[in-house]
Amino acid sequence: MWTDKYRYTSVMMDSAAVHDYLRSLHDRITQALLCLDEAACLREDEWQRAAGGGGRTHILEQGRVFEQAGIGFSHIHGAQLPNSAATGRNDLVGRDYDAVGVSLVVHPLNPYAPTSHMNVRFFLATKDGVDPVWWFGGGFDLTPYYGFDEDATHWHRTAKAACTGFGTDVYPRYKRWCDEYFYLPHRREPRGLGGLFFDDLKEWGFDRCFEFLRSVGDNYLPAYLPIVKRRMDIPYGDRERQFQLYRRGRYVEFNLLCDRGTLFGLQTGGRVESILMSLPPLVRWRYDWRPEPGSEESRLYERYLQPRDWI
Repeated sequence: MWTDKYRYTSVMMDSAAVHDYLRSLHDRITQALLCLDEAACLREDEWQRAAGGGGRTHILEQGRVFEQAGIGFSHIHGAQLPNSAATGRNDLVGRDYDAVGVSLVVHPLNPYAPTSHMNVRFFLATKDGVDPVWWFGGGFDLTPYYGFDEDATHWHRTAKAACTGFGTDVYPRYKRWCDEYFYLPHRREPRGLGGLFFDDLKEWGFDRCFEFLRSVGDNYLPAYLPIVKRRMDIPYGDRERQFQLYRRGRYVEFNLLCDRGTLFGLQTGGRVESILMSLPPLVRWRYDWRPEPGSEESRLYERYLQPRDWI
């Protein structure tokens, strides 16, 4: 996985285990979604990056449950970091880099079933004669269109369970980071009801940080699938569908204007189709639209797009 010119420190040798875990996670999540929606069509793309590395993209579409789901694995490497990763990091200047990760976004068909996002990744920068620079990052977050307290509580309880054993401050710290990161400043509103977000994680040492990454990755399906199963068969009409398409516009705005991962992928010359697989298949914008006071649509803004302690 890692090129021969790297010094074989324990971190570099253990990087192969990160790669293998993420490949396995990619397959497990794909298969779990397919089991829930056997009607979905699966497209599998293996791709190579001219500047170094490649990946594998799984797309589920036109299903009974999932209108579109993109589950991507990538491992890229190169000799020069893009601005999105190197800004303010003098310790990364002049280093080669490797980045490996799994990223996914799931857009259900039913407006009562929320969109979800998960990303887990590992970054390594190397230079002959000096110690490597490395860190882990990732998290998961939920974007409902119609809110349910039961779903919000389950999602955050599972997020907290992923942090159990790593310190009592970990869940509240990474929940707050998620609330602050998945925020649209131009709209002055959160993207959804949050979850977990962490980056530059190296303070616990490699083995412990990798254990936390696995805990986050392994808890995504237990957090999300029970919610989808509860909501995927709720009857809905054109009103709910149109509101879902309108709110998906916020998802597009965040991913194209705010998300550092999207920027990193584009600046590193990544595969555009795989980078933008997070975008929903259908979306709409309505000029200066406001929800009717007292409606379920209004309740989304008033209750579920407000950071709170759901546990």
